[in-house]
Amino acid sequence: MGRATTITLATSLGLAVALYVWHKKYRRSIKISEQKAQSFSKIKILYGSQTGTSEKFARILAKEAKEIHKIECEVISMQDYDPEDSLSDEAKNEIILVSIISTYTDGAPPESAKWFCKWIEEASSDFRIQKSLLSNLKFCVVSLGNSLYEEYFGTVGKTLEDSFKKLDATMILPLGIVDENVAESRHGGKEGDFAAWKKKFWKRALRIIKNNEHIEVKNSKKSSKDCCSASCSCQGDKKTEKNESDSGLSEEEEEENSEDVVDVEDLGNIMGKITRNAAKGGNEKEMITPMLRDALTKQGYKLIGTHSGVKLCRWTKSMLRGRGGCYKHTFYGIESHRCMETTPSLACANKCVFCWRHHTNPVGTEWKWKMDEPDVIFKGALENHYKLIKQYRGVPGVKPERLEEAFRVAHCALSLVGEPIMYPKINEFVKMLHEKRISSFLVTNAQFPDAIKNMVPCTQLYVSVDAATQDALKKIDRPLFKDFWPRFLDSLSALSAKGQRTVYRLTLVKAWNTEELNAYADLVSLGKPDYIEIKGVTYCGESKATTLTMENVPWHDEVLRFVQQLADLLPNYEIACEHAHSNCVLLADVKFKKDDGWYTWIDYEKFHELSDRYKASEGKLQFTSEDYMAKTPTWAQYGAVERGFDPEEKRHFRKKANNKDIGGC
Repeated sequence: MGRATTITLATSLGLAVALYVWHKKYRRSIKISEQKAQSFSKIKILYGSQTGTSEKFARILAKEAKEIHKIECEVISMQDYDPEDSLSDEAKNEIILVSIISTYTDGAPPESAKWFCKWIEEASSDFRIQKSLLSNLKFCVVSLGNSLYEEYFGTVGKTLEDSFKKLDATMILPLGIVDENVAESRHGGKEGDFAAWKKKFWKRALRIIKNNEHIEVKNSKKSSKDCCSASCSCQGDKKTEKNESDSGLSEEEEEENSEDVVDVEDLGNIMGKITRNAAKGGNEKEMITPMLRDALTKQGYKLIGTHSGVKLCRWTKSMLRGRGGCYKHTFYGIESHRCMETTPSLACANKCVFCWRHHTNPVGTEWKWKMDEPDVIFKGALENHYKLIKQYRGVPGVKPERLEEAFRVAHCALSLVGEPIMYPKINEFVKMLHEKRISSFLVTNAQFPDAIKNMVPCTQLYVSVDAATQDALKKIDRPLFKDFWPRFLDSLSALSAKGQRTVYRLTLVKAWNTEELNAYADLVSLGKPDYIEIKGVTYCGESKATTLTMENVPWHDEVLRFVQQLADLLPNYEIACEHAHSNCVLLADVKFKKDDGWYTWIDYEKFHELSDRYKASEGKLQFTSEDYMAKTPTWAQYGAVERGFDPEEKRHFRKKANNKDIGGC
């Protein structure tokens, strides 16, 4: 009995000792695992952004890291990051470095990322810098761009990725492609593309952090120094990886990864596939993405259907209060409080440096989205416009009689944002306006000459002439079309064949497009417009989308000087009107000048009669701009003391000089 007890005690003691030893080893193992995990627990995100999208995505990723995955994370602009001093430290600390960068004009990096990209590209090819400099760095790159710029799409991100690989950094994911071209994006736009990439990133990053694994994807370049490791077997000069695949990933992971992340070498094939699918009538996407809807709604737009919008012009608000109308009131006699500013297409084919909307709207070279019917857009535009007007009931200073008149829209400015003429059924939409006795003022950016040729008579058809030479136009409009200059010239030629009122719209930007007067005169002789509106650029406030400042805004006297110099080169044009309030001057063909003064105003009822007759005759009974002109009042003519301000209105001056209100056409 005593012996048995002794054996039992000994056994228990031995078990206790064994458990204690096992526990210590287990605790030590856990501690080591935690320490290893901590060495990978820091993620650093660098972003290079022009309009703020890359920064936004960087902060979304960082927020998920901290709040969902409880991982230490830091977000830094490439502008504030010194790669020479910091990148080698990142490699030593074995962090995961994520670079999110956009492609700017002509395939260049954003201004904020130029130095970073220049340094790492030069370092990767500098023989004085050790090629294993970043051998312990794990990285991935996300490239933002627009596939419509085919020549430059993804180039900045690809170059950056190649530079990291040349310095022996380990790529944990192939290049992520984020395409803002909704029609051809793999996941319905930049938000969808980034979400798909993000999902893959977290699967890979969490695996690395949890298991402290050394993972490298295809095409990443290993140095010979690191090749002879436990994962390699060297036979002479031949080195063979022992991993399951070239990437170190399982077949399932490789297949899963290829669904959402695109290697840039495959972009040509993918873009070709997308184009072929579109030609076969693939599923069309909506132009207005969630991010775009949010951005435009915050700017005061009322969105209609899948691609249209309406917004209340500031001059509409001004005239409701008896504080004066816009330049179209002065030049052409519209009633600003009865004008609706809308567009049937939020998309545009340019990214102009002076864009009022800071490029929040989509871009495209052709219609590849779902399309709403004209009656849906027309009804939605009127309903939303009237909802905006209703908000002014009871507002101090609003004249009751004008408020009531505002509920009978008489004019439509198709110049809100985007390119209205891109909408395939623009003619049907314009006809609906005319049927309801609403005049049409349509503005196009001179990139769709065929659409101009096929355009039904508008009350007034505008073409934006933002520069006089090919180089200047590319710089200021940043067009998507490669053949933008022939398209531009063809658009002006098409305008000259229109019988109704035509207008060149020139927006003057100091230090950008105020030279080359002779070239402007040549363009006028090409299109032979009835009128030339010349306006100083509107400063829209500081924006990452443009480098324009108040220094680029000309004074009204400077605009007048430019107009007079241009008029001297155009024997058939003279200064007819000015609207000093909006820094705008009108040159008119002398055929609108009679013995008793100028006839730049419009007889709107006469226009609608002529339009009805044209429609009834199926286009056989043509009419011209001179058939519906009306006398311009003396106060609106150039040289009048009112300088274009209607004497029946009361001029209002803002108290704060920096008060910005950029609404209006």
